[in-house]
Amino acid sequence: MLLNRRALLIPVIAVSLSGCGVNSIPTAKIAAQTRWADVQNEYQRRADLVPNLVATVQGYAKQEKSVLVGVTEARAKATSIQMTQADLSDPDKVAKYQAAQGQLSQALGRLLSVQENYPDLKSDTNFLALQSQLEGTENRITIARRDYNDAVQQYNTLISTFPALIGAKLIYSSQPMQPFTATTPGADTAPKVDFGK
Repeated sequence: MLLNRRALLIPVIAVSLSGCGVNSIPTAKIAAQTRWADVQNEYQRRADLVPNLVATVQGYAKQEKSVLVGVTEARAKATSIQMTQADLSDPDKVAKYQAAQGQLSQALGRLLSVQENYPDLKSDTNFLALQSQLEGTENRITIARRDYNDAVQQYNTLISTFPALIGAKLIYSSQPMQPFTATTPGADTAPKVDFGK
């Protein structure tokens, strides 16, 4: 009789634990960490591309040296801040990383505006090819950040809702991950396009 009760207790415990997120919590966390690796990969791609873009533009826009120096310095700062997967729960570290990447995005925007000021750059095929790659990279970064935020939202929802909440607190001591947020002031307002100037 005691043996039969133990035999019945094992499946009940297994079903109870599966309802508490024993498998789904680490799966969701790994998915979010993988999306974070994708974000870092896209930032690395951009960091590798920037020196080539700067070298090409330097030959054609010597008068915009301060813009190029700004891009180089912003790139150095952006690549000097390292994030580990453990840092994803630290809002300060995520904010510092985002701020450095935002500064590089702003510097690259100033660099791309050089094209508007100097018509001879518009005809340079190297500049256009690198500009196209850079724009594509920025789009890839946006997609990677969106995918990361989706994975973080799924993970944070999972560890905050019943029944996985039980496993998240008791078994894994799970902490919410930090999503990416806008770092540029006014990023929530659409830019005004005015060709009259």
